[in-house]
Amino acid sequence: MSTSARYDFDTVIDRRGTWCVQWDGVADRFGVDGLLPFTISDMDFATAPEVLTALRARLDHGVLGYTTWQQDDFRSAVAHWYATRYGTEVDTGRLVYGPSVLSQLSQLLQMWTAEGDGVVVHTPTYDGFRKAVTGLGRELRGVPLGDTEALERELARADAKVFVLCSPHNPTGRVWTEDELREMGALARRHGVAVISDEIHADFVHDGYRHVPWTRIGDDGRWAVITSGSKAFNFPALTGSYGFIGDAADRAEFLRRMETAEGLASPAVLSLTAHIAAYRDGAAWLDAARSYVAGNLALIAERLNGAFPELAWQPPQAGYLAWIDLRPLGVGAGAGADGVAGGGGGDGVDDEALQRVLIEREKVAIMPGAVYGAPGFLRLNAGCPRSKVVAGVEALVRGVGGVR
Repeated sequence: MSTSARYDFDTVIDRRGTWCVQWDGVADRFGVDGLLPFTISDMDFATAPEVLTALRARLDHGVLGYTTWQQDDFRSAVAHWYATRYGTEVDTGRLVYGPSVLSQLSQLLQMWTAEGDGVVVHTPTYDGFRKAVTGLGRELRGVPLGDTEALERELARADAKVFVLCSPHNPTGRVWTEDELREMGALARRHGVAVISDEIHADFVHDGYRHVPWTRIGDDGRWAVITSGSKAFNFPALTGSYGFIGDAADRAEFLRRMETAEGLASPAVLSLTAHIAAYRDGAAWLDAARSYVAGNLALIAERLNGAFPELAWQPPQAGYLAWIDLRPLGVGAGAGADGVAGGGGGDGVDDEALQRVLIEREKVAIMPGAVYGAPGFLRLNAGCPRSKVVAGVEALVRGVGGVR
């Protein structure tokens, strides 16, 4: 039996009425209930059966008391994952733990920056970064993806203190090469800027590409990695994230803040259980899920490019989020060349007009690129059964055709 045949990704699991943000919360963002959603980045798949088996066993124990992440089962599972998945030996003495990747980001920003300081990110930008940075009174400074000169200009500013790297990148799905990462690391060190590498999408890198953990890049500078198994194995509702901090004093300060200022000395035991099971026993499920999602993304490419050849859309290098540039069709015609400035207008169709058609006529919810600072784009979540992907891409093709 093939690996993919061992797991069922085609069966539709009804998530409505489960307090699900993607399905039950669609009206909060789109103003209408009952839309078919392709929105927040979790998947419509049940997590790996190996994870569910471990969770059931933990629940059967019956005692859900205070617990600790600083134990060998967790540390060795993380080390095993990095060794087998990335061919990388990690120092588990550098491990830290937190309730979420964004919570870890917030703590590190408070440690390494002050109000008004500059925090550099790539654009388009995951909206969680924007909220975390601006919510703390720091200044978000974007540089176009892949523009090394612009990156160095921003890092060289006297009040630039942190570079938040998304690796692989959300929303575009770009996987950074080792040479690119080393160049970014050298620039950050040259200008005394700390690097926070969010690697939560790393486990979902597609065939032909390779994720390089920042733990292999950053030893000569101030750095942290923040990540979680929850994205790839689809258990974000359990909460829980972890990471690595290079400097011992920074690591101690982070843990002090978590355990005292934040009152988070005891992690969620089911999250620890899920991580350990996923990293020890879940690789086959993850590979099958990636393969299935790659099929979904290939289907989107075939249908979009068949309907609109000028798009020449290519699937992302990582993840299950289809980042679709509709500007060649005149959507978001006022956007800048890097897709991060301006809005609708000109001779094209504005994003709001397209969203109205998608919501009111096609009854689908697809994230507009403006959420990430990129008018003229859409982010469509393909982490779902193929039947849902077919319905979504057909609705998108009809919707775009209806506003051109």
